Amino acid sequence: MKVLVLGKGRSGSAAAELLRAQGHDVDFAEGYGLVVTSPGVPVKSELQLGCEELKRRGWRLLAVTGSKGKSSVVKIVADAIGGVPCGNYGRPVCDLIGETPGWAVVEVSSFQLETTALASDTFDAAAILNLKTDHLDRHGSVEVYHALKRRILGFAARSLGGVDDVTDAAANARLLAGSYFDNDILRPNGILAAELMRVAGLGDVSIARAFRDFVPLPHRMEPVAEIDGVRYVDDSKATSIDALVAGVTMAAGDGDTQPSVRLVAGGLPKGDDPKNALSTLTERVKKVYLIGQSAEALDAAWRDAVDCEICGTLERAVERAACEAVRGETVLLSPGAASFDQFKSYGERGEVFARLVKREREENR
Repeated sequence: MKVLVLGKGRSGSAAAELLRAQGHDVDFAEGYGLVVTSPGVPVKSELQLGCEELKRRGWRLLAVTGSKGKSSVVKIVADAIGGVPCGNYGRPVCDLIGETPGWAVVEVSSFQLETTALASDTFDAAAILNLKTDHLDRHGSVEVYHALKRRILGFAARSLGGVDDVTDAAANARLLAGSYFDNDILRPNGILAAELMRVAGLGDVSIARAFRDFVPLPHRMEPVAEIDGVRYVDDSKATSIDALVAGVTMAAGDGDTQPSVRLVAGGLPKGDDPKNALSTLTERVKKVYLIGQSAEALDAAWRDAVDCEICGTLERAVERAACEAVRGETVLLSPGAASFDQFKSYGERGEVFARLVKREREENR
């Protein structure tokens, strides 16, 4: 059979390698902004292609989706059970073909779920961490976005649509004590991560050790420096307004009674409503330093609730925040938008932020 693979990135290349191994003739198509398919031509995601083959070869699979925190949950579960992180984070699913079967912990995005249909027992368990507002520029409405996410539950023997589906959530929560997940924002994700570990056969001692030893991924509430009592935190992975709200809440902490966060925000908007952040900004943010394409729109949405300054560039924003911040405050990069208007990725944006902060530290010595 002749197969057309759209895109020659890591996932496309891995899919092509598997298809060729299966005896298919593969062509690539790149550079297209829109693909229109005839109803008579079946469309299958790299995720589906890989999961079907892994299952056939004896692999055990766990799936994780949601709006915030997927990669961190995939990483901690994979680390704990000796599994392979793959899918939207880690390696392409098809890249695992040919290796000794084990556990695959698959991060699944709404984009992948658009063209995925799997058997109801493909995953031993699938978890939805949370459903916020994101990717409206792609899916058009929050209802469509959430419906795509929920499709994952139909592909799993054990469905974890949220913390309410965990048999003893309180017991799982106790295992998070002192870890990265031991806070109001990430605790639900941690509870679900612990449950996925239980599905894979781990007991309490091993689960608690996994949380205790967990090293967070870069650009997720990552401490960068402390300069004259001012903390600088990189949360560049916060590419939606809901993720921004979570980042600000974590940076402010539970004990603060006065706004203590100086927020660097802005970038390429994803269609979510910036006004969803108003109450958090009012309660926890001292000032917002706006960058990127969405700077003016965010200023219009927020300026009546919080002091805003349009800086344009990340360099200017860090410079202004460093100049104005005082001991006990946090300068937080939590953009609430994609990075592609000014950077190649959220990772590059976070790395630039760290370099700018370190330059501030050198200049203050």
